[in-house]
Amino acid sequence: MKLKLSTLTILLFFLSACFPLAAQKAPQPFDIDNPSLRVFLPAPELATGRAIVACPGGGYGGLAVNHEGYDWAPYFNKQGIALIVLKYRMPHGDRTLPISDAEAAMKMVRDSAGVWNLNPYDIGIMGSSAGGHLASTIATHTRPELRPDFQILFYPVITMDKSYTHMGSHDNLLGKDASGELETAFSNEKQVTKETPRAFIAYSDDDKTVPPANGVNYYLSLHKNHVPAVLHIYASGGHGWGIRENFIYKNEMLNDLSAWLRSFKAPRKDAIRVACVGNSITYGARIKNRSHDSYPSVLGRLLGDRYWVKNFGVSARTMLNKGDRPYMKEQAYQQALAFNPNIVIIKLGTNDSKSFNWVHKADFMKDTQAMIDAFKALPSQPKIYLCYPSKAYQTGESINDDIISKEIIPMIKKTARKNGLPVIDLHSAMDGMPELFPDHIHPNEEGAKVMARAVYDAITD
Repeated sequence: MKLKLSTLTILLFFLSACFPLAAQKAPQPFDIDNPSLRVFLPAPELATGRAIVACPGGGYGGLAVNHEGYDWAPYFNKQGIALIVLKYRMPHGDRTLPISDAEAAMKMVRDSAGVWNLNPYDIGIMGSSAGGHLASTIATHTRPELRPDFQILFYPVITMDKSYTHMGSHDNLLGKDASGELETAFSNEKQVTKETPRAFIAYSDDDKTVPPANGVNYYLSLHKNHVPAVLHIYASGGHGWGIRENFIYKNEMLNDLSAWLRSFKAPRKDAIRVACVGNSITYGARIKNRSHDSYPSVLGRLLGDRYWVKNFGVSARTMLNKGDRPYMKEQAYQQALAFNPNIVIIKLGTNDSKSFNWVHKADFMKDTQAMIDAFKALPSQPKIYLCYPSKAYQTGESINDDIISKEIIPMIKKTARKNGLPVIDLHSAMDGMPELFPDHIHPNEEGAKVMARAVYDAITD
């Protein structure tokens, strides 16, 4: 989707103490030829670097820019958070218009982080009603460099399923005769992945305009994908309350939101980015709480907040592009490149040792070189570490430690020498520890700690 940054105009408002609330107006149908951002920055001494792009609602036919946009500025600014309110174009049959405007806003805010004293890794998106559908669309559909780091959704339209969507939003965005395929594509509860950002979701139980089932199903999908999320459903309030004083649960809602915003920290804006590329052992398969106990998670805690470690492991993947499940054909590989890491840890080769994959062994070094070259070409010019696969406590037609130790490791060693890259010897580090491999292949929590320590020692040496 093409970004039209030239169409965005910016109005800067520096708030140091208080901001007069604009008159509250209901959304009115109107056209926007030139979408705009209005930026509210906190006082410099309060600024945390966090920012939120707000998408007011209005059924994709208008915008409630005051109580769902501008009027939120004092609340966020007092917490050191910048608020950027987007006036986006109405679709009028072209759904790409509001989506491209929201993507352009995310890009502009990240690109302007240095000017506005923001942390580019702490940019969230907020949306109310149809604006919540737009915000959740950006959270679930857009490419990694534009994806928000968190999402705040008030009484959002999530689904395009006619049985419980808001039909005005549906018809304005997709058209009255939208196909089932198109409705599924923009039913965001069906588009959640493990990369979808954490979410705060709030409704009123008596909302007759957008049924709370929209948010319930979205929350369940987030939970299924292990994405941190909270869902608040207040006893009453109807629809469209925003930050209005007449919402009886306003103070409770603001307290809930403030607590949630305090509950997570973003990586430092100067953090050293570490990409952990690998298979199920990197992913943390067979580890009960992989988000906490996989080796990349342990590594992140060892390195501390000066580093930002991300897990790009995918189970059963091979380095070989002719293997049964090549890593370089996975979305995770593209996400690792988009992360623009400063350090890359490549740990592949275990699944290549399977007999039906290793028949393509003549390509192993060539394919390894292709991955190295792709990371070398990044603007960050990362330091790349090649890992010898961890010890496999089995041989045979499946994963075979004889092939790993006698054929794959020598090839990795030769490739590392050719490129002048450091090697992390996980095979030796985990030899003689069968008790840490319950299924003979995947290390348990203690085994992940051994791996993390070996990688940590290599990075910090």
